[in-house]
This record gives sequence, structure tokens and C-alpha cells, in this order.
Amino acid sequence: MTVTIRDVAREAGVSVATVSRVFNDKGPVREETRIRIRQAAERLRYHPHGGARSLTTRRAGMLGVVLPDLYGEFFSEVIRGIDQRARRHGYHLLVSSSHDDRAEIEAVLRSMRGRVDGLIVMSPDIDAQTLRVNLPETLPVVLLNCLVAGTGLDSIGIDNFRGAHGMVTHLFEHGHRRIALIGGPVANHDARERLEGYRAALREAGADRSEELEVTGDFTVRSGYHAALQLVRLPSPPTAIFAANDSMAIGAFGGLRKAGKAVPEDIAVAGFDDIPSGRYMNPPLTTVHVSIHELGMRACERLVGGVLAGERDHAPGEVVPTRIVVRRSCGCPENGNEGL
Repeated sequence: MTVTIRDVAREAGVSVATVSRVFNDKGPVREETRIRIRQAAERLRYHPHGGARSLTTRRAGMLGVVLPDLYGEFFSEVIRGIDQRARRHGYHLLVSSSHDDRAEIEAVLRSMRGRVDGLIVMSPDIDAQTLRVNLPETLPVVLLNCLVAGTGLDSIGIDNFRGAHGMVTHLFEHGHRRIALIGGPVANHDARERLEGYRAALREAGADRSEELEVTGDFTVRSGYHAALQLVRLPSPPTAIFAANDSMAIGAFGGLRKAGKAVPEDIAVAGFDDIPSGRYMNPPLTTVHVSIHELGMRACERLVGGVLAGERDHAPGEVVPTRIVVRRSCGCPENGNEGL
């Protein structure tokens, strides 16, 4: 037998309208009455119908999240941050991945229409036209780690350039002159900014730069592994490798080990992102720290507290700062700054 809102009203000794106000959080209800209604609903195991409630409030109670992938520590930390802040505001998440495929991105965006109250999009290949064609103009959107010109949408990203620049400068100051880069995909916004930071730091330091020291990966452990093997086979191998994310840096550990090279004695290694597992590598991974969990929380807060509430007193774009976390993989001695 299905329990209805009328059953709850009868059990609590109030009107149906009063029960509705409590569950929709609309209108004044005395606290003792509110408690009595919720206790009655709990005894009867009554749960408000989400679809019916959305018709009344014109809200779905859901936020959409579109990510390139759902696999890996970076994405899981982003989702964790978004989810924690969303639940605080009474929202649930509808999460999907696009795998950086244009047709799939469009399909995912269309699937979100009418099902979410706002959308967080992290897709390196997204453009203004794709957003305009596949999403309603009135749907609030926050872009995460992707640059889309001509939209005026809220966005939040990472200070990729300064983080990469700082890490390469650190390696140079540590005595390295041949510093290789394992970069991300050419079309990826984060990867391009980290490449620019790497090149700028080399120019300023007067360190060697050559095309053979720049190897393109795809942000996966496997690509880092194969890139490291390629680099150690050079006639003049690098003395340090900077990987554009921690997953590729961890893969580089394996490639160097396969080639009989020790980290950092033969070749130093550094990464970017500061995913949790990097701290427990042997040796622990020197990296550019990004508060990934906070990145997700900030994106959600901009969507819920800013765009949905109509509070647009902030700048449309926000950049999250980075910092260098020095551990032993770059050759620095253990000094208690390993961030474990």
C-alpha cells in the first residue's frame, strides 16, 4: 500500500497544505509542528515524490556534472568535492563522462536537459557553439578547467602556467639542465598551459630545450611509462622529468625502473596535481599541489550559491592557485615536507 501526503497529514493531525509546506520548505510552520510531521512521515515511511515536488518548485533537485572520464584519483576527488557541497545545499548529482568525444559530449549535454537545475562541465574540447546548440539558454553552467571564449559563463580553473613554471624552476635550481616534459594531449587546455609554463621557465633559466625532450602523453599511467622509456633511450637522456600530471609521473617511475634507472639518483621525477597515491610512492613524488577536492567544492558553490541564487557579484572567472610540494623524487632530502 502506497503512503500518501494525506496519510501523513492525518497521522500528524494537520492539513495537507501544512505537510506540503514542510517538505517543500515553503511558508511558515511552527517548529513543534514541523517535528511532529517529520516524525509521522518517518513512522509511515513516507518519502515525498521527487517528480511531483519538482513540478511545484520548478526545481529538479539535481545538478549535472560532465567530466572527460570517471576513472582516476583526480576525477574522484573532484566529484567528492562537488558532492559534499551539493548535499549541503540539498542537491543530488547526475554524473556522466564524455571521454573527450565530440558526438558523446553533445549526447551527454542533451541528456541533461530538463533533468538538472544547473551544470558543471569539464571538457577540454567543448566550445561555445556546442553549448549553445545542446543546452537551454536559461540553464546555469559553470565551466571547470576548460576555456570557452564568447560565452560569458562562470568558470573556475587551475593556475597551470605558474605551477609548471615553478616546478621547472625548482628542478633547475636543483642543478638540472636537461629537463624533459611528458605533456598532456595537444588539444587539452591544462596541458597547453603547463607546456607554456615549462618552456617559459627553461627560457628564463637558460636551460636546454629541444623537441626531443618534449614527449606527448595522454594523462594516463601507461603513457607516462612509455614516454619515460623513450626519453632514456635518447643519446643524451634528461637528468629530470617533469610530467604534466601525477598519473604520468607514476607511470614514468615504472618506465625508469624497467630501464634500470633509479629515481632520483639517475633521473629526478616531478608531477602535477598532488593526487593522494603520489605521496606513498617510493620515493614520494615531488609535485605541484592542486586542492582537487576544493576545486570541486568551489565549482559547486559558484553554481548553487552564485548562478542559481542570482548572486553575480563575483568575477566570471576564478583561478585556483598552486604550490610546489617538495618530496624525495626530485632529489631533495627528506625534510618533513612530504605532505603525508
